[in-house]
Amino acid sequence: MALHRYDALVDLIADRMPACGSTKVVAVDGRSGSGKTAFTAGLVAATGAAVLHLDDIYPGWHGLAATPPMVAGVLASVAVGEVGVAPRWSWVRDEPASELRVPPAPLLVLDGVGSGATVLRPYLSLLIWLDAPADVRRSRALARDGDTFAPYWDIWAEQEETYLAADHPRQHADVVIPT
Repeated sequence: MALHRYDALVDLIADRMPACGSTKVVAVDGRSGSGKTAFTAGLVAATGAAVLHLDDIYPGWHGLAATPPMVAGVLASVAVGEVGVAPRWSWVRDEPASELRVPPAPLLVLDGVGSGATVLRPYLSLLIWLDAPADVRRSRALARDGDTFAPYWDIWAEQEETYLAADHPRQHADVVIPT
């Protein structure tokens, strides 16, 4: 997405109040392969925002449900002007890795499935949902991650279904963007 295509979102974000202390938090949520990371890169380029990629902290292929509470802990710290901390995940070693530190910033973008979870919404200034058909999402995800993701596609998709049924992030989104 070209930078000029972010103009309306930049204006929308500017009109929102911080909900996480003095930090505006924008969540970019959607199912795997919906284009969240590429979209987030453009949004960050257009706004200069800091970013927290949830891929850095999901605790493995079975860890989607554990992630929103971890992010809530990070945001609770940011909301009071402190550095939020979460364990980084090593996908290569399949174990926790170094600490990920998120300092308060004027604008923070959360990038990942689960970023629009109910537990996180009190901290969000804006929730963006990205939509794409299942076949397109699967093609994108497997092109991006190849053989690494292929054996886990169904496991991850089942966790997404559970998350969507419980939290309804698309229905709570301020903006829905087809990708």
